[in-house]
Amino acid sequence: MKTCKEKAAEWGIAERTVTYFCNNNRIPGAVKEGKSWKIPDETEKPADKRVKSGNNREPGAVTEKKTLPIGISDYIRAQSEYYYVDKTLLIREFLDKKPLVSLFTRPRRFGKTLNMDMLRVFFEISQEDTSLYFRDKAIWSCGEEYRKHQGQYPVIFLTFKDVKFDSWEATLDKIRGLLQAEFGRHRELLESDRLADYEKEFFSRILNGKSNEVELTSSLENLSGMLCRHYGRAPIIIIDEYDTPIQEGYTKDFYDEITGFMRNFFSGAFKDNRNLSYGFLTGILRIAQESIFSGLNNLTVNSVMDEEYDRFFGFTCEEVHRMMEYYGVSDMEPELKEWYDGYLFGSTEIYNPWSVINYISKGCIPQAYWVNTGKNEVLEDVLKSATDDITEKLYALLQGERVVARIDQNVVYRSLSEEPANIYSLLLVAGYLMASRKELQADGAYLCEVTIPNREIASVYKGEILTHLLQIGAITRTTANKIAESLYANDQKKLQKAIAEYMDKSISFYDAGAEGFYHGLTLGLVALMDNHYKIRSNREAGDGRYDICLIPRENRYPGIVMELKWKKGLSETALDTLSDDALAQIDEKRYGVEMGYDGVDKVLKLGIAFSGKKVIIKAES
Repeated sequence: MKTCKEKAAEWGIAERTVTYFCNNNRIPGAVKEGKSWKIPDETEKPADKRVKSGNNREPGAVTEKKTLPIGISDYIRAQSEYYYVDKTLLIREFLDKKPLVSLFTRPRRFGKTLNMDMLRVFFEISQEDTSLYFRDKAIWSCGEEYRKHQGQYPVIFLTFKDVKFDSWEATLDKIRGLLQAEFGRHRELLESDRLADYEKEFFSRILNGKSNEVELTSSLENLSGMLCRHYGRAPIIIIDEYDTPIQEGYTKDFYDEITGFMRNFFSGAFKDNRNLSYGFLTGILRIAQESIFSGLNNLTVNSVMDEEYDRFFGFTCEEVHRMMEYYGVSDMEPELKEWYDGYLFGSTEIYNPWSVINYISKGCIPQAYWVNTGKNEVLEDVLKSATDDITEKLYALLQGERVVARIDQNVVYRSLSEEPANIYSLLLVAGYLMASRKELQADGAYLCEVTIPNREIASVYKGEILTHLLQIGAITRTTANKIAESLYANDQKKLQKAIAEYMDKSISFYDAGAEGFYHGLTLGLVALMDNHYKIRSNREAGDGRYDICLIPRENRYPGIVMELKWKKGLSETALDTLSDDALAQIDEKRYGVEMGYDGVDKVLKLGIAFSGKKVIIKAES
């Protein structure tokens, strides 16, 4: 038998990868001895399921699979050089409905930018024959009534996805640069005999980066008019991730400046603009309360709650199945589904496309790929604003339960402080929740049954909760590591000591004895131990209701039952007696009976008594 390190050297791969293979039963005959794996000497290296790029192919070799488009938002490049999931029927659905201005709200990394660039390439007038990029796509077989629109419109295209700065001045400079680049794409207007000199002068100021804030707010309106007069056809305006700078303004304290700018910017482009064929916007939120779209009665909003366009952002089940078959990893589909499925857009089940692509590309190793692409200010604000009721529901969500919440799609970040219950609306539209059931209310809001969509998002919640606790000093990273290490080593004494340390530090932070203390305690335990335990609180078992019960997911871990008692102003002696009473109650009320039903042999009982900032824990196994 060989160690993971020895086999890693033999196979020419990382030791961590060999350990991962062992943990996921991909090495036949591997056995765990203590903390380490032992692998039979003759075992061959598992098949490498990673997607190859096709570089360095031998002459005459079988053609390699196309690589997956990680971070590619350029349509021409994506569909020609990479595995492309055909979303061109979005064009047909749009042309059938012909809304003047469309807003698509979806979570980040769900293909909004790539789809908008696809629309640009399809509709935009170009010196090259861009129909080449659609002739083998689904839209081309839909008929001449759709093909006749290809390459027929001037297009204005802006993406704000990278407008993420700490100040209004830097944000405005970035927007000025984006407009400068977009005006540069239309340099032909400087030579146009259909434009007045003053229009060309305005164009030159934008192009040279000399424009002031007022001129920037009217730039889309003016450019659309110039393009219409030059080409004899009103342009299409596409604004991708319009609300990214608005979110930054909220978190970086220039909210009023950015919303005021955007109100005028979009009004000129989309409100009563005769020089507009169609408009497209994408973002995460529909921001209405700030009246950014004030008076824009021609705006059609398509959100995660709507059935229209529901299959065009993210991957459908069929698309994922074909992709898994193409790369020869169909056997990993159940794991992929558990980690990255679970979204419901309209009535269509949707996978997170960013995570699916990364999962397959990186050898089918499940990780929280999506959450590592950006900051999670949404959850940070949730934890800062959460009431006891919200904290309790968040705990229930972490346990895989469903909670009922009112969803208002017009909610904005600023409303969190005014009405904390708006948290659920933000979490839903941002991709952190899924509405399994919904019922439209008279005021346009929805009453929904919401749940965490998949394991990836569950890990985000747990990670953010742990981070929040660490930041506010409730526990330290050392304490968290002690709990993880004691579970890994199956060391009950070390586990007891680590939990005692966690309890002590939690009481130092939370208002001991208040309802919030129990919520914070259980949420923290979920964040620390949920990979190893199913955590329950305040449920009936035996002859009563226990406080906290941790049921192991694997029999090699002990079950844990906690009974908590609290009284004001106790002496050390009285507190010690109270912890004895708590421990005795576990046996008297037979709280551990639920463990036996689940086949748990070893149970660690913890009687926890606290008074003010003092805590005593008695243990029995």
